[in-house]
Amino acid sequence: MSRWNNGSSNVSYTSFLLVGFPGLHESRALLVLPFLSLYLVIISANALVIHTVAAQRSLHQPMYALIALLLAVNICAATTVVPAMLFSFSTRFNRISLARCLVQMFCIYFLVAFDCSILLVMALDRYVAICYPLRYPEIITAPLLAGLVGAAAARSTCIVAPVVGLASRVRFCRSDVIHHFACEHMALMKLSCGDISLNKTVGITVRILNRVLDLLLLGTSYSRIIHAAFRISSGGARSKALNTCGSHLLVIFTVYSSTMSSSIVYRVARTASQDVHNLLSAFYLLLPCLVNPIIYGARTKEIRQYLARLFVGTGP
Repeated sequence: MSRWNNGSSNVSYTSFLLVGFPGLHESRALLVLPFLSLYLVIISANALVIHTVAAQRSLHQPMYALIALLLAVNICAATTVVPAMLFSFSTRFNRISLARCLVQMFCIYFLVAFDCSILLVMALDRYVAICYPLRYPEIITAPLLAGLVGAAAARSTCIVAPVVGLASRVRFCRSDVIHHFACEHMALMKLSCGDISLNKTVGITVRILNRVLDLLLLGTSYSRIIHAAFRISSGGARSKALNTCGSHLLVIFTVYSSTMSSSIVYRVARTASQDVHNLLSAFYLLLPCLVNPIIYGARTKEIRQYLARLFVGTGP
């Protein structure tokens, strides 16, 4: 066990064992195939849509660039967790240092927050495109889009940094075993031996304020977008605008419903086994990564037509 000592009572572990799905004991190796298959599907589906956007010059527009960025974040989120989890399941070498644990925690939460922030930028893009169509090219320029993405990254960092920073100051003396497949915040905090009320308060406050503010902004934006779309005189343009908004709303529902349901169950279902909580964590991390490329690939006409020509050889 790796730990430092400063007197008999001041002990803190500096490395931990990640034990994902502890209830399965020796059968954890059986999880390698399903999670590996899921990971390969996630990488392939997201990469395929990203390739489509990059390959088609007609898709070199702000909306499609944001879709590609969102899917690239999906790949990063899955890669942050799944390969290390598969390695630990197959080799049972699952010790991680505190520094690496905190880095993984930051990456997971940053990518989730960045995912949500990109959805806000996409809502702004659609708001300008539908409510001010004639001024859209002069408003949504490449420099503005880059600035908005940079602001989204900075916002995500500001959301996550306090939580991870406070976690780095905690002493962990209860155990060196994290009953989780990744360095999830509350799973790590369970090993603390000091007062972590500030950590809990900051974590819950940041999560609630972030979710409420995001949903208010998204709700306001899309209500105005839908209202403006119904006022479009051309039936074809109106249908296209509503279909595009429908795709974005499906993605928003997938992302926020998975994160919120996981948080609610984690705090309400105290009697549920650790394996159930871990499965919900995997659900909220990986479900959007799997579903998002399917939504955009199936519902976005330009992407769907390119994929049809690629695989079936049909389409104009």
